[in-house]
Parts: sequence; structure tokens; C-alpha cells
Amino acid sequence: MLLAGEQWAARFEGFRREAWRLETLPQYLMPQEEEEFSAFRAGVRIDPDAVENEYTERLRRQSAEGRTQGRVHVVTRPLSDYLRFEFHHYYKAHALAGEDIRILDATGRPNPLEGAQDFWMFDRAEVVLMNYHPDGRQISREVHDGDTAPFIEYQRIAVAESVPFEEYVKGLEL
Repeated sequence: MLLAGEQWAARFEGFRREAWRLETLPQYLMPQEEEEFSAFRAGVRIDPDAVENEYTERLRRQSAEGRTQGRVHVVTRPLSDYLRFEFHHYYKAHALAGEDIRILDATGRPNPLEGAQDFWMFDRAEVVLMNYHPDGRQISREVHDGDTAPFIEYQRIAVAESVPFEEYVKGLEL
């Protein structure tokens, strides 16, 4: 089953304990980010402490309710322009709002998640596969109808092999 719109948004309102994401691409070309990404490449920077939007408000509310949201992004250096943008414009603000963001740097070593597909997992009971073109344009979101055990193992590996976002970006110029 493909997910969009309200069905997709309902996953983030309906989970009881944890929403978790694995990201593996060096860029995600999202039309709604195009203007901000262009501004970032031109040198415009935002204050992550001042970001207030629907996403950060939801993260704060979920955190207060005892529900967690987290992700691990697999990267290699040098970081792409998009990753520097994502780290500065989104990850800093999202981490401040309560999202547990971690980075798995596979530079110069075997990627322990080689071949793993991007996905979201909700309460370790439902997996939504995130389908992308190689350049990062989204194709679809698809509910996985099989066993969640491999995705739980991907999460275990990703968390064990990664470091907290704030630790990873110390000293990086974004």
C-alpha cells in the first residue's frame, strides 16, 4: 500500500512509543526545500534556536508525551552540499526540539548497512519503505507487508555504529 497525505501524516500522530528513520542518501531533492537550499548555497544561514514550525512543535509535544522520534543518517565525507544544508537547517533545530539524531560515518570503512533501503519504522511494528530515485527525488512511500525483524536489526546496527548528531558536527563548518 502506498502512503501519501493524511494516511502518511497519521503515522506520526498514531505511533505510541517510537518513530524511527534510516536515511542513506547524500541528498533528498524535495520541491518544498528548493528555495531554502538555494539560499543556503548562496550563504544564507538560519538560527536553529529560533526555528518554530509544525514539525518542531510536534517533536516537542511527542517528547512531553513520552514518545520518541529518532533517525540515523549514513554519510561519507566530504559531505554533500545537501547534507550540510540538512544538518544546519533541519537537524540542529530538530535535535533541539527532542529528536534523537545520530550520524553513521562510513568514510574509509565498510558500510555496515550497505544495501539497506531508507525506511521509517513505527513502534517496531510497521515499516514504511521510502523509495527514491538515485538522485534523491522521492518516488513513493510504501507499507512493507513482511517481517519487521530485519528492520529492527538495521536499527540496532545503525544506533550501535553511529554517534549523536551534536558530537558529529562539533568543529564542522556547516
